Amino acid sequence: MSNDRLRLAVILGSVRDGRFGPAVANWFVAEAERRDDILVDLVDLAEVPIGSAAPTMTPPQPVLAVLHELTPRLDAADAFVVVTPEYNRSYPAGLKNVIDWHNAQFHAKPVAFVSYGGISGGLRAVEHLRAVFTELHAVTTRDTVSFHNAWEQFDGDGKPKDPQRPAAAAKTLLDQVTWWARALRDARNATPYQALSTTR
Repeated sequence: MSNDRLRLAVILGSVRDGRFGPAVANWFVAEAERRDDILVDLVDLAEVPIGSAAPTMTPPQPVLAVLHELTPRLDAADAFVVVTPEYNRSYPAGLKNVIDWHNAQFHAKPVAFVSYGGISGGLRAVEHLRAVFTELHAVTTRDTVSFHNAWEQFDGDGKPKDPQRPAAAAKTLLDQVTWWARALRDARNATPYQALSTTR
């Protein structure tokens, strides 16, 4: 299996100062890296300085430089896991902007979610993202990992205080996303996926 490892892009969606996201993302990446069927690429959007530039057919040169680095990483992925907080009952604007700069990179690939937040654990952000990725011809997995009142769930070293429950949830998520990744990769190799874009 090690010769046929799937490429998993873990997208950290928060870019705010003082964000909690790295603790969650780093924990999840460590869980994923325990497996011998996955190669993990952590895409931290705080290191992707697109800013608020809207998608356009003629991107400014600074955005082109960023996309030159980012887009091939998304292209190479067989699957995605989005790590997202919940901001005002939805997901971060920076995450949406990066998604909007891309399209074909997500076609016929699976997307799973790790969310965190207050009492809702970021699940409202996940439900909004499901609709977005459906529009991009992606397949979202059923099971998620969510941390309710996340800042109370981790210790000072960025580790879950109760490691067993989130580890079990991460295993379920990874089992699902890798199943879909392998199935969809085989399908794309057999028959290239055709998506009609309605964006103009």
